[in-house]
Amino acid sequence: MTEEQTTYSVREQMVTVAIDRIREFCPAEGYYLAFSGGKDSIVIKRLAQMADVPFDAHFEFTTIDPPEVLRYIREHHPNVLWNYPAETMWQLIVRKRMPPTRRVRYCCEELKERGGSGRFVLLGVRWAESERRANRRLFETCTRDRTRHLINPIIDWSDQAVWDFIREQGLPYCSLYDEGQDRIGCIMCPCAEKRRHQDAERWPQYKRAYIRAFQRMVDKRIADGLKTTWRTGEDVYDWWMTEPKRKGRQPEGCSLFE
Repeated sequence: MTEEQTTYSVREQMVTVAIDRIREFCPAEGYYLAFSGGKDSIVIKRLAQMADVPFDAHFEFTTIDPPEVLRYIREHHPNVLWNYPAETMWQLIVRKRMPPTRRVRYCCEELKERGGSGRFVLLGVRWAESERRANRRLFETCTRDRTRHLINPIIDWSDQAVWDFIREQGLPYCSLYDEGQDRIGCIMCPCAEKRRHQDAERWPQYKRAYIRAFQRMVDKRIADGLKTTWRTGEDVYDWWMTEPKRKGRQPEGCSLFE
């Protein structure tokens, strides 16, 4: 057997194992499949189809998703259900009276991780994604909602394995990957330190929206009698984009469902 044949055989085995995992844990009512439009969720959706298990795929619309991702999902995954939040990011910032930060990631919980309560949730979480996810397990129970059970069938896949599967299956993917982005998430996410400034340049309308929301946030803090050194939305934005790292390991990618 040649090296190429051996590599292909290993990939086939990984696919078979992932499909077996999906079938093993599948509940009678089917899975809640968390679909972000990213490469891992594309793979999970295809594997669930190959496993021939019942599932309903859901996209958590955060109001700060890249337009390219929204177009991709509408065009290539019309059967995915869109879940809309009770508040936009801009409303949430004002209500919380502080910007989302690396340490206080209220946006993930309220905008991204709302779905799947009482369900078995299929996710594309992988050990290779980050140090933070290296401790994740194949089967988990959500710590914030004990009725939500998480299944990570490709947890041991490498990035290369993900892309090999996408290409072998001929699966369309979001154009942002061809522009050099290795992970797709919310625009100007405080966890995506390396990408935030590029996001601000690429989507200046979102930068302006953040500044407007920060201004309303400052006004509310002052009206509520809270101490603040900020006076304008630009003040908050400048601090937010240069937020100093605290000691200890920082999160890499906030979303459970990415």
